[in-house]
Amino acid sequence: MGSMIKILNETAIPVTNPIEKPCILSAKNVDVFYGNKLAINDVSFDIMENQITALIGPSGCGKSSVLRCFNRMNDMIDACKVTGDIRFAGQNIYDPKVDVVALRARIGMVFQKANPFPKSIFENVAYGPRIHGLAKSKGDLEEIVISALKKAGLYDEVANRLDESGTGLSGGQQQRLCIARALAVDPQVILMDEPCSSLDPIATAVIEDLMESMKENYTIVIVTHSMQQASRISQKTAFFHLGDLVEFGDTETIFTNPEYEITQNYISGRIG
Repeated sequence: MGSMIKILNETAIPVTNPIEKPCILSAKNVDVFYGNKLAINDVSFDIMENQITALIGPSGCGKSSVLRCFNRMNDMIDACKVTGDIRFAGQNIYDPKVDVVALRARIGMVFQKANPFPKSIFENVAYGPRIHGLAKSKGDLEEIVISALKKAGLYDEVANRLDESGTGLSGGQQQRLCIARALAVDPQVILMDEPCSSLDPIATAVIEDLMESMKENYTIVIVTHSMQQASRISQKTAFFHLGDLVEFGDTETIFTNPEYEITQNYISGRIG
């Protein structure tokens, strides 16, 4: 990974030693409005480096809205307004000077439905490095693509058909292709919005194993509707309900000894 983050036009901030597991993303007093509707109410929590943080809660509770705040995907929704303080490596990501394209390279996103481009497998992964100028030569680009496919656990399955369309892969392979596409621009954080919801159990297990290995080098924030998935793969869990962050802490504590009854009721299936 690169040694510097550059998301402001004139500012570069050193990356802290990942062994220390510092806070890499923070939200403080964040509100999200869609028009006049308050969707997220005064949310504050920190995300630590090289861990998997799961955002859980009933449908419509706001967890995906919170996730999209971290790389400013909500900017694409005209009626959406975000207030409060959100920081990446200490920088206010809503500062007017922030280069949003560079921010989204540092904080990649994988969506609920795999969305490969209608291009070859190779070109799907090469797209980001090309537009960000990360490859100085064809050989550099090939090295970046192969490395990203290997990191996503897909290279061995597609090595002999990199010129074939990415849309011809299976659902699980397409999702790993999208992960490889995100990894190719050398991010520090990967946001995942229910990445396994449309996958079968075998493909889901492959993605979960991949996330487990990825956390050595990346920070992962995942929205999931699966309590089992959150408890299996995450180190921290945030429980949302009706736009409020009810509880945030170590996953084991949230699932075995939550502070609030509403958290226990959700985890046990009494509300959903």
